[in-house]
Amino acid sequence: MTKKAKFLVSVIAGSILSLGLVVPSASAAPDVLPVYGDSGATVTRLQEALITRGFTLKGGADGVFSAATQSTLKNFQKVVGFKATGRLDEKTAKFLGLIAADQPAKVKVKAATTVAPTTSAPVATPAPVATPAPVAPVAPVAIPAPIEGMLTIDTLPVRGHRSDAVRLVQEKLIANAVEVKGGADGIFGVATTISITNFQNARGLNATGAVDLPTAIALGVLPDLATLGIPQISVFPSQGRCSFVDSWHEERSGGRAHIGVDIIGPKGLALYAVADGTITKMYGADSKLSGNALRLTIADGTYFFYAHLDSFASGVTVGSVVRAGQIIGYMGSSGNAGISHLHFEVHPQGGEAVNPYPVIKAVDACHVTEVLPQP
Repeated sequence: MTKKAKFLVSVIAGSILSLGLVVPSASAAPDVLPVYGDSGATVTRLQEALITRGFTLKGGADGVFSAATQSTLKNFQKVVGFKATGRLDEKTAKFLGLIAADQPAKVKVKAATTVAPTTSAPVATPAPVATPAPVAPVAPVAIPAPIEGMLTIDTLPVRGHRSDAVRLVQEKLIANAVEVKGGADGIFGVATTISITNFQNARGLNATGAVDLPTAIALGVLPDLATLGIPQISVFPSQGRCSFVDSWHEERSGGRAHIGVDIIGPKGLALYAVADGTITKMYGADSKLSGNALRLTIADGTYFFYAHLDSFASGVTVGSVVRAGQIIGYMGSSGNAGISHLHFEVHPQGGEAVNPYPVIKAVDACHVTEVLPQP
C-alpha cells in the first residue's frame, strides 16, 4: 500500500462492534495472542477480521498463522499507521476488535530453559501446573463477498500498475467526462495521474493524483463510507469560511504523529456538534496540548474530540445532551495551537483514532458562512 493508506483506517477502523468482531464475553478472546506458526480458532478470527476489512489474504481464513497471514497483518498495520511488524500485538488486536479495548492481552512467552543441577542435592518436585479452562468457541464472522464492479481497499491501484483495476479507474474517469490520454489501456502512468488530479480538482478533493479513499468513492470504484464501516456525520464541525487538508500522521512537535484534521479559520467561528450525542469530557485552557477541548460521544460509543477552542458555548458542560448542528463552542488557539483552528478527531466505538479527513470531507461546509439555525 502507498499514499492511499493515509486515508484508510479505518476502514480500517471501521465499525468494530457493528461487524460483530468483539464478542462480549469470549472477548475477548484469545487467552494468548497467536504468533507466527500457530494454528486454530484464534488465528482464524484474526484472518477473518483482516478479510472483513478488505485485505486480501492468500489461502483465506485457514486458521494457520503462515507467511501469508503475517504479510497481510503487516500490510494492515502499515495502512492504519502502526509499526508494521507482522506480529499481532495488543494494540493491533484491540484495533481489529479481537480483544476488548479495556482488556489486557496475554503475550506468548518462550519457555525458560531448564538448567541441570550441579550438585547431587535432591531437587524439589515442582507443583503440578493447572490445565487452563477451554476457551469458549467463537461464532464465525460473516465475510462479505466482493461487490461486483467494485475494487477493494487492498486492490486500489497505484502509479506504475498495469491491471484491470487501473482500467476500471480509467473507465470511470472517462464516464465522468475526464479525458484520459491513451484511453482505458490499464496502465497507470503520467496521463492517468493527470486525469485523476483533474477529477479531484473538479470534485473539490485533495489533488494528490492518487486513487485515495475519497477519490475511489467519488469515482464509484469503492462503496460509500457507510458500507465501508467508516463513521458518518450529518453536520460539518465548523462555521465557514474555513479550510482543511488531509494531514493525517504528519509530524508534530515532540515526535508526535498528527491523529486528527485541522480546520483553519478565524477566532470565534461557531463549532457544531457533528451528531446527536452527549458531552462526556471537557478540558480547560490550562491543558498544555489541547487547551479548551471537549469530547462528544454518540450512542455506539464513537466519540469526536474538539481541541484548541477559544471558549465553550453557554450551558455546555459534561453530561450535556446536544443535537447535531448545535453550537458547542467557538474556534480559537488555546493550548499548543499556534494559529486559530479546530483540531478534530474521530474515535470509532471509543477506540483508536482514524483518519477524519474522509469523514468531514463528505459533509464539507467551509463555504457556509451563516450560522446554522439552532435546534
